[in-house]
Amino acid sequence: MRNRRVDLLGEAADGRLIHIELQSTHERAMALRMAEYSLAIFRQFGRFPEQVVHYVGEARLRMEGRLSGPHFQFACRIADIREFDGEPLLDSEYLADNILAVLMRLRDRRDTVRRILERIQEREPAEREIAMAALLILAGLRKLGTVIEREVETMPILDDIMDHEVIGRERKRGMALGLEEGKRIAFRRETALITRQLEKRFGPLPGWATDRLQAMNPDSIEAVALRLFDAASLAELPG
Repeated sequence: MRNRRVDLLGEAADGRLIHIELQSTHERAMALRMAEYSLAIFRQFGRFPEQVVHYVGEARLRMEGRLSGPHFQFACRIADIREFDGEPLLDSEYLADNILAVLMRLRDRRDTVRRILERIQEREPAEREIAMAALLILAGLRKLGTVIEREVETMPILDDIMDHEVIGRERKRGMALGLEEGKRIAFRRETALITRQLEKRFGPLPGWATDRLQAMNPDSIEAVALRLFDAASLAELPG
């Protein structure tokens, strides 16, 4: 059983169906997932949508948007949201647009945060709380938690919100997202470095060795690094 729900499906003024997905992590089968969405949309509406995946993660975009096989071809656009200029959304009259801009290409990260916080500050208390929670979650994907905290210190009206029962939880969640993404990036880089060192020591790695490296956790990779120059063969390495 599968319960597929798209992030956003709408109809343009000219009748086109537009399907947008937001993806914060890399999914190897993203093209397959989008193909399944496309077919499900066609089954319901009798029309295929135009599709785009906006990647909002911190690591470099690596997902493919194509599937091909005998008598079958599928393609969708996958774009890093940082390809797009955030200024038009910052200039928007809608606060939700302003907040979304933190994920895009920014000329000045601190100035962007300050402009968004100033607009949040103008809203009613209930709306401020919702907006701050959303901003903190998205800011966690761009490691902007510290920047937000420093800017909030200059805006007393927002300072209390940061300690709010709900906002405080989202604040921690947003900061945790940035921290965890940083750990993942560091681990991938460490694994890539160990792989290159192993190749330099033992030559091209067989498939079983590559698979074992990819399945390791940070502790296992560290153990391999410590044994790298003492082991006489790949089989002697831990893991």
